[in-house]
Amino acid sequence: MAKKDPPSGVGVVQPAPPAISRQAVETVRKRLISGDLGSFPIIIGLLVIWGILQAVNQNFLTARNLNNLLVQITEIGLLGIGVVMVLLLGEIDLSIGSVSGVCAAVMGVLSYYYHWNAWAAIIAGILAGVVIGLFQGAWIAYIKVPSFIVTLAGLLGFSGLLLHLLGTQGTVNITDPTIDALASTFLPVTLGWILAIVGVAAYGAILFSRRLARQRAHLPVPPLARDIVLFAVIALVTLVVTALLNSYLGVPLATVILLAFVIFFAYITKNTRFGRHVFAVGGNAEAARRAGINVQGIRVAVFTLSAMMAAIGGIMGASRAISVSPSSGGGNLLLDAIATAVIGGTSLFGGRGTIWSALLGALVIGSIENGMDLLSAGSDVKYIVEGVVLLLAITIDAVSRRASASAGQ
Repeated sequence: MAKKDPPSGVGVVQPAPPAISRQAVETVRKRLISGDLGSFPIIIGLLVIWGILQAVNQNFLTARNLNNLLVQITEIGLLGIGVVMVLLLGEIDLSIGSVSGVCAAVMGVLSYYYHWNAWAAIIAGILAGVVIGLFQGAWIAYIKVPSFIVTLAGLLGFSGLLLHLLGTQGTVNITDPTIDALASTFLPVTLGWILAIVGVAAYGAILFSRRLARQRAHLPVPPLARDIVLFAVIALVTLVVTALLNSYLGVPLATVILLAFVIFFAYITKNTRFGRHVFAVGGNAEAARRAGINVQGIRVAVFTLSAMMAAIGGIMGASRAISVSPSSGGGNLLLDAIATAVIGGTSLFGGRGTIWSALLGALVIGSIENGMDLLSAGSDVKYIVEGVVLLLAITIDAVSRRASASAGQ
């Protein structure tokens, strides 16, 4: 008697196609072996830090403290963007703290003593940063003095210029309501939600367009599951944070300003010829020169952008403090800004990193400082913890570079 085939789908185990999962696992394995970890370690580290701080102090992840945290990190985040640009070249800028103080003083003096319009004073402060950056960048690029020396001289010289601008009064109060509002304004609830939803939609469109672009160029395309999970995580975090902020005062304008600059410079570095040239010079300056890239011009432009971002950060810092004083741009601001870039994943050796690392690093530094303040910990504990985190970040960078070299990348 002839054997009958079982009905379709009955008694037959159909194995699930493993292609996507295998491809995803293989991609992760290759990235781990090659040292191409991206932002994964810092994101995990940030979650661990938040978990620990929330466990020891239940106020850490409240809407009020999260709001304060985001405003606090604006200044070092803006300076961190400039630091990332400089580090991508394999250079260093030690003057950013002093430059931020000087430019804030220019704005404050023009506003308070000379009664300039708020926006005119702000623009003057930013232009002061541009001029300083042009000067330092030209000295580095054309006179060929190492950036460490030029910017160290700038750190000292601009600190003196700050004292000179402030004069015998020592402190200039920021009384213009427009300038004060930069760090103290919160968006209406509806506008906050609109920006969050538009941001999530834009991020999804960018992910989709990148997939299409790689397909058209016949390049390897990341697993679809990975992009879906990534989009879902970003969307969830964005919407949850927006809900928390709106439950208190709303989304801070300072946070919107920081995110706008991060997105703008991320686009510049990843999607423009200038950005590709920055990475090329940072990877191998001599090869970039032979390829026809204006290496000196790139260096001048990057140091100009770094000083401009220092000026903007200084202005936001002055708005938050409602004053400019001899301590503006001083203290540990310089070290925090550099640590922000390095902790966020930008390589000290040039040619590797993203602007988003400035935001991630600022969140780490800001979270540690904010958490230590909530715990009433002393400066000694705060500095020790930040030092350990910075050392770990640099160690991960060095190890991943050796792994990349071993993998032939």
